[in-house]
Amino acid sequence: MGGARTNIPRGPDRRPWRFDLALDPTAAVPRQTQLARALVAEIQRGRLAPGAFLPGSRTLAAQVGVNRKVVVAAVDELVAQGWLEALPARGVRVAMNLPRSPVGDVQARRAEAPRIVERGPAPLRIGDGVPDARIAPVDALARAQRRALRAHVRTGQGYGDPAGDPVLREVLAGFVNQARGLSCSRDEVVLTSGSQGALSLFALAMLKPGDVVAVEHPGYAPAWRAFELAGAAVVHVDVDAHGLRTDLLEAAARKLRGRLKAVYVTPHHQYPTTVALAPERRMHLRRICEQYGAIVVEDDYDYEYHFDGTPLLPLSATAAPDGPPCVYVASLSKLLAPAVRLGYVIAAPATVARLRATRESLDRQGDVVLERAVAELIEDGELQRHARRARQIYVQRRDLLLQRFAASPTLAASFACERPSGGLALWVRMHSPGAVDQLLTRARREHLELAPGSVHLARGEVAAFRLGFAAHAPAELTAICEILERCLSRRLRTAR
Repeated sequence: MGGARTNIPRGPDRRPWRFDLALDPTAAVPRQTQLARALVAEIQRGRLAPGAFLPGSRTLAAQVGVNRKVVVAAVDELVAQGWLEALPARGVRVAMNLPRSPVGDVQARRAEAPRIVERGPAPLRIGDGVPDARIAPVDALARAQRRALRAHVRTGQGYGDPAGDPVLREVLAGFVNQARGLSCSRDEVVLTSGSQGALSLFALAMLKPGDVVAVEHPGYAPAWRAFELAGAAVVHVDVDAHGLRTDLLEAAARKLRGRLKAVYVTPHHQYPTTVALAPERRMHLRRICEQYGAIVVEDDYDYEYHFDGTPLLPLSATAAPDGPPCVYVASLSKLLAPAVRLGYVIAAPATVARLRATRESLDRQGDVVLERAVAELIEDGELQRHARRARQIYVQRRDLLLQRFAASPTLAASFACERPSGGLALWVRMHSPGAVDQLLTRARREHLELAPGSVHLARGEVAAFRLGFAAHAPAELTAICEILERCLSRRLRTAR
């Protein structure tokens, strides 16, 4: 690639006098990317030989017709990639040893347009109680993440604390102390990837083969799998209208003869039935765990969403200092969106030490940028304001769904449903036990996906399903009710 092959007029130091590069102002690709690709193309075809100097940034900007910042950004990128070299007091020249791999001008090949295939309408899926990501403060979160990323890069920080970002842990401690009646410090908080990550971390850190964990039945099956993955056995204890049957729990603990390691509960809004653990059973649960040396694992997955009356305080908020150990698990994903995987554990210092050591062995730390961004949202009050707005929206959606159930003779004759005091879903029971499978099949034909209540059981079946209402706008809830009416009307006509 000698100078004889170039047709760019040159001056001293083999510096070209002008550049004939045209950028497209209407292109979707940023101008700095266009300029970088154009320069690499000139280098590859020999018009810019190794050692040739580029014009100054102001001159090149004027010749190409762009802002000088565009030129500086493109040149900095190509210096970083090895196409150009910056020489102090002399300028920028084409690198003497060019990269083997053409990075700067790589452009993904446009995929062939997919063939249009006629499909039916997309199914309407009823979740088990997730928030509506469409109302989440995603713009505020994105801005906070950009600021957090820039700050993290500028300070040159490496790996962080396995327990999570200390700023968010400090903010969360104040948040739960004020809003949920807990009394904890930053050193008692461990950040995790959602509440499921918290349960898995607890299981790996605190359980061993041969241990037994008592769980609610019906209950949260992913928690059972986390305990079993750690080698523990799971014993299922029935739930009724007042929550966990602590009389059955006590009988099971007695038979286990000291092997009961933990009791996993969702006392605020029991998953999936939404009932609250009665006060007398809360006290009984503590006595059982104290007597048999078991840890109370409290999953408070949707505390913010309480609509009626005064919410019960978490078990951890009323635990006595000399009482049974309590591990508190919660999630910020329910406040923002399922895609935002951020949960936390609050526990005694000895437990936190084991959680930190296990976390460090698994993945060293969490998402530091996300954690710092969420800390900013809490400190600014953005998350609290969003929670208040979301509560108002979700209680209206709950009431709309219940009103539709009550106003429809078909739905009223088929379903029984208690009005939950909070949460993001209804536990809908069917009067006809054998009708669940028929309803699910007919609903699927109408492009409505429902999950049977049996997915929350370890054994047997239940004539019920969990109907998440929070993620659906009023028009969607109305459409869901209309589909259910059609499906159930056909079933009733068939029955007659």
